Amino acid sequence: MKHLFILLFILICSSCSGQRSKINGISFVGSPKEINESHIDPLVNVNANWAAVMPFGFVKNLKEPTVVFNVEKQWWGERVDGAKRTIDLLNQKGIKVMMKPQIWVWRGEFTGNIAMDSEQNWQTLEKSYKDFIMLYAQLAQEMKVPILCIGTELYTFVQKRPKYWNQLIQKIRAVYKGKLTYAENWDQFVNVPFWNQLDYIGIDAYFPVSNSKTPTVDALRKGWQSHKNKIKALQKTVGKPILFTEFGYRSIHYTGKEPWDSNRIEGYVDLNAQNNALTALHKEFWTEPWFVGGFLWKWYHNHDQVGGVDNNRFTIQNKPSEKIIKELYSVYK
Repeated sequence: MKHLFILLFILICSSCSGQRSKINGISFVGSPKEINESHIDPLVNVNANWAAVMPFGFVKNLKEPTVVFNVEKQWWGERVDGAKRTIDLLNQKGIKVMMKPQIWVWRGEFTGNIAMDSEQNWQTLEKSYKDFIMLYAQLAQEMKVPILCIGTELYTFVQKRPKYWNQLIQKIRAVYKGKLTYAENWDQFVNVPFWNQLDYIGIDAYFPVSNSKTPTVDALRKGWQSHKNKIKALQKTVGKPILFTEFGYRSIHYTGKEPWDSNRIEGYVDLNAQNNALTALHKEFWTEPWFVGGFLWKWYHNHDQVGGVDNNRFTIQNKPSEKIIKELYSVYK
């Protein structure tokens, strides 16, 4: 009887604290060459239980209607064979996968601005994108991947061609039986017309949360409130849980001001700013029952050769934030 009481007490306390398993995810960058299980061990060490595998398709410019994908000149990890092997390696280590095929515009132009200048080009783009996403939907089904992300930051395409996306979702569901999401940019997520057809509301969470050089955790949490209220309002309206399909901060001064900024500049390293920003985001969202977790941007296969305390990019590898994420991810495993 005493043992039963103790068990009930533990269950009640766990329920009251809101602690349950979350998606403690890492965005795993496709490798140029084939990898092995040793490249997955650092993800295990940081307590990641999910990883986004991200094969890529390419377009030449914002008006180009043809997506080029799964070709030899791509990196190994960005093609079907690389994605398949990477999923295998992750699964062998107990890490679940979100398949997240993405489009890259030459010279890094923003995918949200992809827009065709004729009906014919729109139709060409639609067929090309369908071929791209269906290839990876079939792979996701073959590999029993639990989540498929059907697009990333394509808001002009999505808002101008809603009928196409409704039909595309139906075609995807005909071959893929897992959960679906879509990754929309932080400033456009309320304008996606098909959230009710998906399983998760996916947000790339680069919200501006502070104008300070090295903001404190409390200041960053305060900066989240207006955005969080907007997210909660959409979640309540649609009735689907929130997934941060991407989140992250650079280890640089003013990291909370324009978190989406990936311009390559030297110096201004600020490890504390990255630490505080990641801690604040985790404290604000991981305790919420309507929030299922997120995927940290980003993680490279060659762990010992990347990041470091002189690096001002997004990766947490070999920085103090790696230890912080390990601790935060241990709470909701």
